[in-house]
Amino acid sequence: MLRSLNSVSRRAFLKAAVAGLAVPAPGWSQPPNREILYNGIVLPSPWPPRRHSITTTPERPPYLAAPPPAINIDIGRQLFVDDFLIEESSLHRQFHAATFHPANPVLAPVRDWERRDPFAVTTGTAPSPAAMVFSDGVFYDPAERLFKMWYMAGYQQHTALATSRDGISWERPSLPVVPGTNIVSNQPRDSNTVWLDLQDPNPAARYKMAGYDLGLKALRLSLSPDGVRWREVARSGLCGDRSTVFYNPFRKVWTFSLRADAPNSLYRYRRYAESPQFTDAGWSDSGPVAWTSADRLDVRRADLQTEPQIYNLDAVAYESVMLGLFTMYRGERPDREKPNDLCVAFSRDGFHWSREWRQPFIGVSDRQGDWNWGNVQSAGGVCLVVGDRLHFYVSGRAGVPGTSMPGECSTGLATLRRDGFASVSDQWPAGVARPVTAAPHQLTTRPLRFSGSALFVNASSDGEIRVEVLDRAGRVIAPFTKEQCQPIVGDGTRLPVQWRGQTGLSALRGETVRFRFTLTRARLFAFWVSRSAAGQSGGFLAAGGPGYSRPDDVGPGA
Repeated sequence: MLRSLNSVSRRAFLKAAVAGLAVPAPGWSQPPNREILYNGIVLPSPWPPRRHSITTTPERPPYLAAPPPAINIDIGRQLFVDDFLIEESSLHRQFHAATFHPANPVLAPVRDWERRDPFAVTTGTAPSPAAMVFSDGVFYDPAERLFKMWYMAGYQQHTALATSRDGISWERPSLPVVPGTNIVSNQPRDSNTVWLDLQDPNPAARYKMAGYDLGLKALRLSLSPDGVRWREVARSGLCGDRSTVFYNPFRKVWTFSLRADAPNSLYRYRRYAESPQFTDAGWSDSGPVAWTSADRLDVRRADLQTEPQIYNLDAVAYESVMLGLFTMYRGERPDREKPNDLCVAFSRDGFHWSREWRQPFIGVSDRQGDWNWGNVQSAGGVCLVVGDRLHFYVSGRAGVPGTSMPGECSTGLATLRRDGFASVSDQWPAGVARPVTAAPHQLTTRPLRFSGSALFVNASSDGEIRVEVLDRAGRVIAPFTKEQCQPIVGDGTRLPVQWRGQTGLSALRGETVRFRFTLTRARLFAFWVSRSAAGQSGGFLAAGGPGYSRPDDVGPGA
């Protein structure tokens, strides 16, 4: 068994190697009171909600307890990940996990600078070579038509950039920062976030980086025109070591997801801070508010039986919601690296999270020797839209059996059907009780409003799906009846819904209506009303993808 060193930790070792500096504290701004979101949700005042402690009691988002009287669905595909859109249903909702790509790991530590581990050399412990996202960032750059991945090169050593044409085979370009390498920052590091900001009008700020400095106990905030040459412009207020940042385009604010520990313990939870400006992050210690934590519904591993904790929260705007990946800490033993995994969550206001499914969305392997036997964590940007699939890039640690060392740290790829987080179906699993309703095989939405004219669904069917439109009182609006609806058959992520003799829903623009879906041996993932017959959703595209030049799905070639 390899020798462990209890007298000095890896983190303490790195802290001793970097110099501490004073942290400037620029002003911290708050958004206006009683903000109304596009979907009709009214934010409470004050915002963000002033939470002074955490709770292990499961919380229900207030917009689910009291949804808007009419929900605007003009932005994005509408997902069935919670009950926000559903008034009545006799369908079964099922959540779906992402699946690992057979080429994994897609990036492994093979260069000298990726295999550096001064801690291991000094302590005589097992080395932990690293080429992993933590959280860093994976985005599609439409200007260069490249997938770009920023990652940890060498355990807690450098930040490097890899590029890819297809998102599977990755190259390490030779860059000028450290000649002969793909390193873009040789500053010692821990957690890091890189964001490709396509909407910033300043070309010099197109790329943004928030890197945690163990000496400062704060985030270094840097800007770059190309993702290679970086200039530090500000520092955040104090925060914990696994702190990250993401952009919420629904509210046009940068959200800082901050690690915090319960008083006098190592119980991890998250604190929240926001700002319309990326570089305006100089909060006082009392500025960020308590945000979210694990609760009593989170699953314990059978082999550890440890109370789960939230280790990190990365998020991104996907279609009509904020999509969050919760890295869950489920305990650890001295003979295995902690088996963190990823659970999925969704928010419609950017603060409160719906976590209907507590099983791992992207999990560790329990087969010793696999690249992800030890630990799996998310990437900044969360996912990319690649054709009809979503790409999730994650870190994986192989571990060193018999120790708690990380071992080789790589980057892997998991994929999911587009919009495929949850589906509703008329096929119920054996032993699951069905709701008692007068209308089997149906789902009726809450009152909705839209300004588009073409209805689309993401669905899979061995039978058929039909749709009818109801008025506010629940009466069917002719000619948009179930009988006149042309049956939707087959499998597709962008299937048009049409009624005989009608060219679309333009006559119902601005009206308050409901959709009623009737399924026969079918599965429904999403619906939306497009302004175009081509089916663009107007929603957000997470970290982008081939064929899109904007952060949203708004038109041909967008």
